[in-house]
Amino acid sequence: MPRPSRLRAAARRADRALHRIGIDGYILLLLATVGLATALPARGHSADAVADGVRVAVGLLFFLYGARLSPREALAGARNRRLHLLILGCTFVLFPLLGEAARLLPEQVLPARLYIGVLFLTLLPSTVQSSIAFTSMAGGNVAAAVCAATFSSLAGIVLTPLLAAWLLPGGSGVTVDAGRVADVVLQLLVPFLLGQLLHRWIGPRLGRHRAVTMAVDRGSILLIVYAAFGAGVRDGIWHRVTAGQLLWLAALCLVLLGVVLAVSGAAARRLGLDRADRITARFCGSKKSLANGLPLATVLFPPAAVGIAVLPLMIFHQLQLMVCTVLARRWGRRTADASRGNAPSEE
Repeated sequence: MPRPSRLRAAARRADRALHRIGIDGYILLLLATVGLATALPARGHSADAVADGVRVAVGLLFFLYGARLSPREALAGARNRRLHLLILGCTFVLFPLLGEAARLLPEQVLPARLYIGVLFLTLLPSTVQSSIAFTSMAGGNVAAAVCAATFSSLAGIVLTPLLAAWLLPGGSGVTVDAGRVADVVLQLLVPFLLGQLLHRWIGPRLGRHRAVTMAVDRGSILLIVYAAFGAGVRDGIWHRVTAGQLLWLAALCLVLLGVVLAVSGAAARRLGLDRADRITARFCGSKKSLANGLPLATVLFPPAAVGIAVLPLMIFHQLQLMVCTVLARRWGRRTADASRGNAPSEE
């Protein structure tokens, strides 16, 4: 039997090979989990056990977020108010406005059941890891990206459920009332604050064991995906979405991403931000967090509605990784050329 160290080494080599051809190995795991949930959804007592596991996983996930984040890191780079206000504006104003505009699309292109998911997608906070990684790759302001992504993630714990309560259509069968908003506070914010309180004692240990914390992060998300799509399969999700609707949905996600990338770049220039900050604004302002979105969906939506509600998010997440990888590599080459005086420094 192969040793665990050899298996880990083989997994790392496979992950690097996939990255070289532009495929995220974790996305393949997510898709495999969707396939497993479609073929073997949990039922009866098993479904209850999975639901309990999801609640524990969500609380643990946000506890780890709080425990790993140093309060100093949360304040680092916060002085650039124009940049952070621009990113928050793109995340929680521009995106929701585009989500509202999507309501005008015909039913044949975007049925009401998928529109709920698209609108939910536009209300989510930005990512943390990928925003910082792409900013670094492109030669942007990494310190500001850390701060901006952190602020967005924290704000989303409160703003996303409030915006959902305000904007989600009441006649859709999906409602977000005060009780569900309170659930968000109990399941997400309280564990996060507890993690912040304990950061001094356990934060350094978590930093030394990143592989363990990453396994908890990703394992929690996979469990949430399995539970969400399993509930959707029991409710007939794949009988309610056609291949044509999935293609229209992917096209709409690309349009959303392209519009926000363009608007955030133009606004950053108008505000007089330098090139590094413009790169940060575009990457942090155009992302939507799968890691935060899935736990929020399990709290805000009834179990049977979670699967179809997060379908647009999963499509958007994959598209944003592919598009932003191309942009980051291109802008990174221009940054390197500009530092040698061989090319203009515009992204």
